[in-house]
Amino acid sequence: MTHALPHAAAPVVGTVVVPGSKSETNRALVLAALADRPSVVAGALVSRDSELMIGALRRLGADVEWDGDLLRVAPPARFSGALGIDCGLAGTVMRFVPPVTLLAAGPSSFVGDPHASERPMDGLLEGLRQIGATVTGDALPFRVTPPSRFRAEATIDSSGSSQFVSGLLLVAPRLPHGLTIRHEGDTLPSLPHIQMTVEMLRARGVVIDQPDETTWVVAPGPISAIDLTIEPDLTNASVFLAAAAATGGEVTVPAWPTHSLQPGLAFLDVIAAMGAEVALTDGRAAVRGTGRLTGIDVDLHAASELTPVVAALGAIADGETVIRGVAHIRGHETDRLAALTAELRRAGITATETSDGLRIEGGTPVAARLNTYADHRMVHFAALLGLRTPGISVDDMDCVSKTMPRFPVDWADLVA
Repeated sequence: MTHALPHAAAPVVGTVVVPGSKSETNRALVLAALADRPSVVAGALVSRDSELMIGALRRLGADVEWDGDLLRVAPPARFSGALGIDCGLAGTVMRFVPPVTLLAAGPSSFVGDPHASERPMDGLLEGLRQIGATVTGDALPFRVTPPSRFRAEATIDSSGSSQFVSGLLLVAPRLPHGLTIRHEGDTLPSLPHIQMTVEMLRARGVVIDQPDETTWVVAPGPISAIDLTIEPDLTNASVFLAAAAATGGEVTVPAWPTHSLQPGLAFLDVIAAMGAEVALTDGRAAVRGTGRLTGIDVDLHAASELTPVVAALGAIADGETVIRGVAHIRGHETDRLAALTAELRRAGITATETSDGLRIEGGTPVAARLNTYADHRMVHFAALLGLRTPGISVDDMDCVSKTMPRFPVDWADLVA
């Protein structure tokens, strides 16, 4: 079903309250289910990805219940195995929950959306095998039978997704002998996401040594329960802040963290380099457009989720925008490099897919019906083009439910 996107007849001005971070929410839920006592998660993201995580943990025996705006999580005495755990298209579910089943009383199996079978899983499943599990399958759907004897080392290639390392880290302290994780392969993507996992574990009393940037040594021991308030999702915030830069307006996001391990924090530096004015005051981030955007040459390896928004800004900027270091996003919800190249061209923008990114010649987009490939970030990309060009539409708006169900309403309110 075609969904028309709003065109901004004037500079966009407003304040947008952004929901909680998906990355932090789903890590917090897994850690709460693995912890030594019940705990509370405040400000958790309400979305398909988080509901899939809640459903998966419940299937394994955790008690996860909403209490108003709070999530109360009680870990089970022992996890139970479960068949047909639905991962949807959520990378955090398909990569964080299977390691938890190492502790289960019986086998578990995992399924997902049709495209989920194309998402990389090999590094994680190889890690589970090295620890001692029996794994049937190399991608969704697959089955995990817990080990009879646990080994304490796993050497994997995590160049396809940093979530392979994070998934093993989350369960590592609960394994009988702890776990040493080593990465061997091409450069690790999204290192800030791994560091987020490490710091969230350390905050719960877990001892982790890192002798080098590709090795993690996790000591066995309890995961101390803590109550936590989730930060706003800074990657989701980027599309709203970008609206200010695209239209010469001003957008503010409150509750902006002064310190954050979210890779989306890097967006403020990117958008400033493209010519927007950025201000951080009293826990609020504000972006003011100057009426002109300049193309940028940027390595987004550590913050690859920003690629669709930066690509949209590059499409309307002066000169060329080059995005590097994001070859791994070919394995995201869709092949984002191929998708962005195709849809930029569909909108009349010259774009070339490179070995690890994109080259985009800034210009004036033309009206077009753009494909989203069931990818929420492709909606954000199209929405930004629609601000500058009347007649931009998408084939599927519902896919934003993955991380931000209110996006269509919040976007329309901002642009109105």
